[in-house]
Amino acid sequence: MWSKAPSRTLPGALWRLYVLQLAIHADPRTAALLYDRGRVELPSADVVIAGAPVPASPDELVALIDTILRGAFRGDFAVALDRAGAFCRVQASGATHTADDYEQTEPARASELTRRALRLSSYAQDLTAAAVLWRMGALA
Repeated sequence: MWSKAPSRTLPGALWRLYVLQLAIHADPRTAALLYDRGRVELPSADVVIAGAPVPASPDELVALIDTILRGAFRGDFAVALDRAGAFCRVQASGATHTADDYEQTEPARASELTRRALRLSSYAQDLTAAAVLWRMGALA
């Protein structure tokens, strides 16, 4: 039901949070690798906003994404959306840079990581926009 919701609506934002959580739980090692690579490569405050420990172990990333999701339901929803968006930007950076590493030796893996980076970047934009809409009282 939520999977078909427009990205910048309440159901669409909740779906993206849920899918992000599922992806981290399904493969926390890769998530930690991509997050750590993105943390090193991305020159922004996103690492601080996301709130992961440095470096973040797979278990710590699972705990972080669960905390962000709990915050969406117990705390300030806009803050949870901003944190999730920042998390996605860091991971997208890590996926992009890791894809570059694989380009010559494993092009299929590089393509997979590039698609993941694109999806994460899209989620980051959507979640950040949803946070703005929530603060304006316009996230329907």
